Amino acid sequence: METILAPSDDNAIDRRIAQRLRALRAERNWSLDDLAKLSGVSRATLSRLENAAVSPTASVLGKLCVAYGLPMSRLMHMVEEDFAPLVPRAAQPLWTDASVGFRRRSVSPPAQALSGEALECELDAGARITYDASPRPGLEHHLILLDGQLQITVDGQRHDLQPGDCLRYQLFGASAFVTPAHSGARYLLFIV
Repeated sequence: METILAPSDDNAIDRRIAQRLRALRAERNWSLDDLAKLSGVSRATLSRLENAAVSPTASVLGKLCVAYGLPMSRLMHMVEEDFAPLVPRAAQPLWTDASVGFRRRSVSPPAQALSGEALECELDAGARITYDASPRPGLEHHLILLDGQLQITVDGQRHDLQPGDCLRYQLFGASAFVTPAHSGARYLLFIV
């Protein structure tokens, strides 16, 4: 599912994501049909994404990142501004998937040449995000739950987190992030 943008919507990050997705496909000489087969995302949706007619969901971006072999955070860094060693909170890029109630703030200053990064994420109560595969097998995550409750399933193993808990894992397969109906979650995610 994707979020339809109103014609007057001036969402710069969605336009930059669209441009980057189009460039990634062109760099590989893939047709829309090729990418659709590799990602499991329909050709029509891919076309709308690349033309910034829709805003991508976290799930769709996850599938595209698997096809391109990129962590989602790396894709997001590709569309963010040039590196600055200090980024005030007000200037940290915030990406939202309103269809599932997910907000992702890039806390680390964007740097294509640097690999580690920190993200601040929020999921609304009753939210569920699933990813079919890791964009890069063995990607190391350190997730610290700040507020709320969060259930994470990584490669078939379920973890129920409470505030202050830290889950450290390497991602090889599918994962899911779920909040209960009565509580959302706010967490920090460090990717190495």
